Amino acid sequence: MGEPIQPPLGRGDSAPEVALSTLEGPTVRLSDLSGQVVLINFWATWCKPCEDEMPAMQRLYHSLSEDNFEMLAISVDESSPDVEAFASRMGLDFPILLDPEQKTSRLYQTTGFPESILVDRNGQIVERYVGPRQWDHPDYEARIRSLMD
Repeated sequence: MGEPIQPPLGRGDSAPEVALSTLEGPTVRLSDLSGQVVLINFWATWCKPCEDEMPAMQRLYHSLSEDNFEMLAISVDESSPDVEAFASRMGLDFPILLDPEQKTSRLYQTTGFPESILVDRNGQIVERYVGPRQWDHPDYEARIRSLMD
């Protein structure tokens, strides 16, 4: 029979806990970011659409680098040196978390990469975005800012 199939996480669901180490080593927990709007992005260094959206993510991160916004870029790569080289080459300075066994990716029921989850200040999923986005577009920034207010 196997396990029953769970419906995909969606709007209004509580975001599952994230507890992953960063490239620098410390563990980041989603629960520690309570009260902040969080954009969780699942990606990989070998994913061209992921690479394409990273510059816009970097610009969004800097545009919204206020106390009540955080971005967690969760890499599913098996090699942290590859992730480190990618982040350095792309000039990324937002938190990059490592999920080499894809446990968190599976918990969030991702279907491919990139995939992003927008979480409100109460830890509820607001939106799931499958595929790359132009994150610094005024519409995305306005949507996130409205959740920050």
